Amino acid sequence: PRGGLGGPYLREAEDSAPVFQYVGKQAKRKERVFVWGFCHAGALGIPSFVKPDAGWKKSRRIQPTPYRLDTVEKISSAACGYGFTLISSKTTDITKLWGMGLNKDSQLGFQRSRKDQTKSYEYVLEPSPIPLPLDTPQQTRILQVSCGRAHSLILTDIEGVFSMGNNSYGQCGRKVIKGEIYSESHVINRLQEFEGRVVQVVCGQDHSLFRTEKGEVYSCGWGADGQTGLGHYDITSVPTKLGGDVAGVNIVQVASYGDSCLALSDEGDLFGWGNSEYMQLASITETTQVNVPRHLPFKIGRIKDVACGGTGNAIVNEEGNVFVWGYGILGKGPNLMETATPEMIPPTLFGLSDFSPDTRVSRIRCGLSQFAALNNRGELFVWGKNIRGCLGIGRMEDQYFPWRVTIPGEVVDVACGVDHMVTLVKSFI
Repeated sequence: PRGGLGGPYLREAEDSAPVFQYVGKQAKRKERVFVWGFCHAGALGIPSFVKPDAGWKKSRRIQPTPYRLDTVEKISSAACGYGFTLISSKTTDITKLWGMGLNKDSQLGFQRSRKDQTKSYEYVLEPSPIPLPLDTPQQTRILQVSCGRAHSLILTDIEGVFSMGNNSYGQCGRKVIKGEIYSESHVINRLQEFEGRVVQVVCGQDHSLFRTEKGEVYSCGWGADGQTGLGHYDITSVPTKLGGDVAGVNIVQVASYGDSCLALSDEGDLFGWGNSEYMQLASITETTQVNVPRHLPFKIGRIKDVACGGTGNAIVNEEGNVFVWGYGILGKGPNLMETATPEMIPPTLFGLSDFSPDTRVSRIRCGLSQFAALNNRGELFVWGKNIRGCLGIGRMEDQYFPWRVTIPGEVVDVACGVDHMVTLVKSFI
């Protein structure tokens, strides 16, 4: 069939043929963001779910499976508040922070409506840039974001911490102004009150925690359950250093989402304070509030990662085993609804088997009433109350055991809210 074709013709044909590049280790894997859960307030950042882009489409209240968010790239941190989301990028571009969802208290900064330039809107339906009052907007990078019920914290590498949103209890770390209106507010506050550089920020429901590189913890905000850990039950508007059992201890992680708090030391010891109505701190006290950090004497080996939800807590030890305690759907089936001491979830539920004997959990996260665990193979497992489809498992029932979420890629990190979740994923190729 190819007859007498040869010489130059063949070479020319070969040169013009498409080049197939076989994907190997060198291929650039894409970083992607997937979202799911309740989308009616815009927290998933997909406007067509709320306001359909075609007449025949219905608006969508719930997205029960992971959905790819294409509008943002190079995301380094994500956080889910109560009906809103913050995502940040480590770029040196001027725009490095985006918000979406509920914005009634300007927890996403001041956002002006597209259609009508005169009034801002209370729901932000797509990832919208949040300008920060940075001194060096080109050089400064955002390291991490955190969201509470109606306030947000942003940690930068060289310009410290910024806060925005509701400050009724001093949770933004500035003086409480009686009658202050937070809707359409332009106030973004820079916090100055730390000895040493802050390396982690955490929002509880209406309080804030700050960890410095020296391993010290500061807090401010609502203290009625002792969640500020400052030895009283009042509100605190200036970030203040915690004492108690964490005094002089090098803390490497803090965690909170509701009104309870956990802290982890460099030696793998655990400390807790705040609300204990759900047995979170019942191992050391019968009272329902603890207003100063206390050491929790759990005998489960060195702890590597902690998550602190509304009523239940979870930790991972250095063997990669997950332990849970508190109250609610804890992940060991419908029979375990409350426990004061940590119970281990069988490792086989996180992918350990004869075929993959090295599989272990590396990270644990939680929202108000759901948990998420990542194993060292980039697989994501979820369990807990499936409020408005927040587990991403394609059905609406609560999940009593860890269940793997189907996501195309290797999950790098995950953020959980009240009724939605955001994951950072690396594509397989």
